[in-house]
Amino acid sequence: MNCPFCGFRQDRVIDSRESKEGESIRRRRQCLSCERRFTTYERIDEIPYMVIKKDGRREKFDRQKVLTGLLKACEKRPVGMGKLAEIVDDVEGRLAESPEREMPTTAIGEMLMARLKALDKIAFVRFASVYRDFQDVEAFLNEIKDLIRQKRS
Repeated sequence: MNCPFCGFRQDRVIDSRESKEGESIRRRRQCLSCERRFTTYERIDEIPYMVIKKDGRREKFDRQKVLTGLLKACEKRPVGMGKLAEIVDDVEGRLAESPEREMPTTAIGEMLMARLKALDKIAFVRFASVYRDFQDVEAFLNEIKDLIRQKRS
């Protein structure tokens, strides 16, 4: 394991814990060079989950890519990293439950937007503006108007 701080290849494991669901192991490590601590997670390597892109291509599900998109949408918003990880866990869980182990990106995007809408409206609008590829201000305003109507209902 390379140290994320100095790149040294040797460390020692300080603590190991199984996740609540038993699907991963969390390890606290300490670099033997710079002595800084970092966390790693181990997961079972399974058959990959696939996503079906809008153009029909199939790609391996990339948890980090989904999390990065959520982080961008929630930048400077009061949304904790734990909540975002929970959202990604939920999407990944639904993908795992799918008999084909495949899901269209449109379904994934809609799930993410539904969760963001309940969590933080600004983050939702940011994510929707990229995901739905608003081409003009009119489409953006229509999404905001829908939010306002739903709030009043």
